[in-house]
Amino acid sequence: MRRFACFQMLICVFALSSNGTVMCQDAQSAFQINLPKTLAEQPIDGRLFVFLTKRQGIEPRFGPNWFNPEPFFATDVKNFQPGSSKLIDDAADGCPGKVSKLAAGKYFAQAVLDHDFYSASPGAGEGNFYSEVLEVDFDPAKMQIFELQLSETVPPRKFEETDWLKEVRLNSKLLSDFHKRPVIERAAIVLPASYANEPDKRYPVLYVISGFSGTIERVAAPYRRGPPELQEGEVEMIRVLLTGECKWGHHAYANSATNGPRGDALVSELIPLIDSKFRTVADARARFVGGHSSGGWSSLWLQVNYPETFGGVWSTSPDPVDFRDFQQVDLYHEPPLSLYFDENGDKRPLARAQGRVLIWYPDFAVMDDVLGRGGQLRSFEAVFSPLDKNGLPAKLWGRKTGRIDPEIAQAWRSYDIRLILEENWKTLKDELAGKIHITMGDQDTFYLEGATILLKKTLEELGSDAEITIVPGADHGTVITRESIATQRKQIADAYLNYFNEDGSPK
Repeated sequence: MRRFACFQMLICVFALSSNGTVMCQDAQSAFQINLPKTLAEQPIDGRLFVFLTKRQGIEPRFGPNWFNPEPFFATDVKNFQPGSSKLIDDAADGCPGKVSKLAAGKYFAQAVLDHDFYSASPGAGEGNFYSEVLEVDFDPAKMQIFELQLSETVPPRKFEETDWLKEVRLNSKLLSDFHKRPVIERAAIVLPASYANEPDKRYPVLYVISGFSGTIERVAAPYRRGPPELQEGEVEMIRVLLTGECKWGHHAYANSATNGPRGDALVSELIPLIDSKFRTVADARARFVGGHSSGGWSSLWLQVNYPETFGGVWSTSPDPVDFRDFQQVDLYHEPPLSLYFDENGDKRPLARAQGRVLIWYPDFAVMDDVLGRGGQLRSFEAVFSPLDKNGLPAKLWGRKTGRIDPEIAQAWRSYDIRLILEENWKTLKDELAGKIHITMGDQDTFYLEGATILLKKTLEELGSDAEITIVPGADHGTVITRESIATQRKQIADAYLNYFNEDGSPK
């Protein structure tokens, strides 16, 4: 089909309009993306996007918005030669549908050639190419070719250090060996107010992992005004800000077939580097971990799998911690269920607010797959699935029916936190005593409370002292309050002061 469209473009009579539209009676409607020789010196492999928006004055390349996605299209490209063009037409993936199904109207279009290694966002990946925004008037009754010229390059991110805010960069041997290319791990370090004036003092460390779509620059931004003020009952801490950002979305600091040994790289490479560069109390009893959403899952995963490394976890609104309730779906059910539809054939909801459904599973899955790498659902597969015959994360569910593949679901058991705790409780019980703290709203936006409730029940049956709090009426974000933050900091202080004095010396 793609070759046919290109051939039709050659034989038709067309005229290039002032807005970059080629009018053609015989060609399929499409977007023609040009890669000039001035932008690239070598052929490019990557994923080619066209993002559309109805909103004037914004760059559509930073889409899609999860809760209000606008149309976009994408296709993988191999050996994209500088000086040549590619078409985005009905052969491309499309959200919500193909190019030919696009509703008539005026849009603002922007092309992106995504070929970077690190970013889950095509429009923000360092070194990616993008076009200027083009206003287009799409008419499904006409055959149109909209021409977009890749002309700009996403610049490198700049981390501006201050007296209290530092960046750490590590060329990870473990990850570089796995990916067969240099892989840089980054973290932002927030130093306490007294750090510069008390050179003999050592500090406990709190590793904080952001949720999906976090970047180091974004999570560090609130600290640019200064270190956090010390409240009553707290101790000063060094904060290490992590994101889990990777090409597939969020690697969750779990070793995986796709993302490589992310947990091991943190524990055996990055943490020792931070301990060597800053005045930490380099002891597990003075090292804590926490996070929210995907970061909430990551922090709990690290505490459970590296209990000798961390002295406690504070997890809020974690991603599914029990796969018997994977956002309302039992992945182990026999016969296998569908992620998309319930037993009555109705679409399953994926997100809500105040009782109103915001996202439906099958609709979100289409958007996620058009993104390719970097979507939330595909990100789960990149962490939990083995590789398929093409070297990609194996798909847990059929993309048309949503039906769970039981063989892949069995492979996911290795990442089921509830199952790990249940099967290894005899050896983990003492290691995790007093260390687990989880907070979840009973109206979580993404229906995550069910898994946490199941985990709470399992840990109670095991005799665990884990503190799992289900907050009535709270959703994914409102579960975090000033009071909950104060409680967390006080608990960390108490855990630390059980073994160390405030100056970092052991008791």
